[in-house]
Amino acid sequence: MGHQQLREAFPYDSAPGYLIFDRGPQFNDEVIETVKSFGIQPKRTSFRSPWQNGIAERWVGTCRRDLLDHVIVLNERHLKRLMNEYVLYYLEDRTHLALEKGTPAGREAREDPGGGRKVISMPRLGGLHHRYNRAA
Repeated sequence: MGHQQLREAFPYDSAPGYLIFDRGPQFNDEVIETVKSFGIQPKRTSFRSPWQNGIAERWVGTCRRDLLDHVIVLNERHLKRLMNEYVLYYLEDRTHLALEKGTPAGREAREDPGGGRKVISMPRLGGLHHRYNRAA
C-alpha cells in the first residue's frame, strides 16, 4: 500500500483519529509512517489475536444491515456522507444492549413512569432510522 493510495483513502483532511489494522506484511514501516504523517494514530491488533478482527467485522456487518443494504450509493461523495451520518447515528442514537440500552456517546435510556408525555420522532439517515425522545 503506497503513500498515494493512503492519500486517496483520506482526501480533504478527512482522516480519522485512529486506524486499526492487523499485522499483515502490507502494513510495513512505510505505511505506519505515512499514516502518522496524516495525523492518524495507527493501532495494530495484538499478535496472534485473530478474535480482534471479529470486532471490526461485526461493525461492518451492522453497518451493512442498518444502512448499506437499504440504500443505493450514487458515488463516492454520497457514500462518505452516508458513512459520516451512520457513525454519528451509531454513536449518539443507536442503543446497545451491552450498554443497558445506552449509546456509546452516553445517551441513557429514560423511563417516563406515568408521565404520559408525548413521544417525538426524529428521523435519522434520511428517515431509515429514528430517534425517539419524550417531549419537554
